[in-house]
Amino acid sequence: MRAVSRPLSDVHDGDIDLNAFAGGDGYLFVRDGVGLAARGVAARVPMAEVPSFLAAIDHDDRLGGVAPLALGSYPFEPGSPCELVVPSIVVRKAADGRRWVTTIDDTPPVVEAMPAPAPSAQSFSVGPLTPVDRYLAAVARARDAVRSGELTKAVIAREVSVASDTPIDVHAVLLRLKAMFGRSYRYSVDGFVGASPELLVEVDGSVVRSHPLAGTTPRTGDPDTDRRAAAELLASEKNQVEHRVVIDMIHDTLLPWCSYLDWEPEASIVTVANVQHLGTAMEGHLSDPRPNVLELVAALCPTPALGGFPRAEALVLIAQAEGFVRGRYGGAVGWVDANGDGTWAVAIRCAELSTDRRSARLVAGGGIVGESEPLAELAETQAKLQAMLSAIIRP
Repeated sequence: MRAVSRPLSDVHDGDIDLNAFAGGDGYLFVRDGVGLAARGVAARVPMAEVPSFLAAIDHDDRLGGVAPLALGSYPFEPGSPCELVVPSIVVRKAADGRRWVTTIDDTPPVVEAMPAPAPSAQSFSVGPLTPVDRYLAAVARARDAVRSGELTKAVIAREVSVASDTPIDVHAVLLRLKAMFGRSYRYSVDGFVGASPELLVEVDGSVVRSHPLAGTTPRTGDPDTDRRAAAELLASEKNQVEHRVVIDMIHDTLLPWCSYLDWEPEASIVTVANVQHLGTAMEGHLSDPRPNVLELVAALCPTPALGGFPRAEALVLIAQAEGFVRGRYGGAVGWVDANGDGTWAVAIRCAELSTDRRSARLVAGGGIVGESEPLAELAETQAKLQAMLSAIIRP
């Protein structure tokens, strides 16, 4: 396999919006205008084989310092099959302002925007796939396990279905997510669409970063009310305990790969359109030989922010109590290049579309500790689900 990377200016006049290039049937991973859009499939590669597959590509780098890549999602359940996609053509935008196009084999370096989606009115039905009584019982079971000392934390989630009388327009959904959640990691991979505010791990040369989130409160749109809610979130012992478990696990997991790993001394408020989270940014320097970002993804997933702690015991409880297989929800989504660099977000605030795109499965959950109250946790999942519901439903 042969790849060619060229400056975007060699094949396209002016700039191009990544959403417009991905359209409804391409691939997208972008935040704040930095990221990639892709079309076509040159190869699907099992995750374990991706580093060697990318390294074997004959690459004509006409820009300097760039590399072919693969992208995809990493499932929540450990040991589940995982394949990444090597796209036929990728448009990249880097934080330093560089823009380039990478093509595989004989793919023409043609960069064109997909037509803008036309306004439409659809009929939708929304309903729980997880019975509410089952969800509340699962929260109570996890809370009681924490109180008895079996666990420190467990994350309990529930499923919701959305059905439409006509196919859901993925391009339109992505544009709505851009308007509402431009500072989140917006992604579209094989019918898996979302806008995650949470960075699982990023490797950029010798630098590694993570920005875990745990602890949530809704936003109302009223500045004074939201400020009070943020202050209460920072002061909440329940949410601080939930957050600390996540920070400690990610720090302890990354540290053996690092010569140093620094993090914010106190959690800060991370605000998105519909909710506020506690977040703690981490950054470190990787030791030589530095790991491929996929090694770190596999080591971190699922974090206590989506699974629990201790991990093995929490996953057993989740499998027994929730009553469904999470699949791609709660894992990770992102990309990796032939240098081992890449960016992976936690796969939350997402929808998994059916093949005909007439239905979607949405999942949301929350961290359960000893002070958790089932009805309050139900309300938290409702606030989190609103992100994707608002992007999909347009009657």
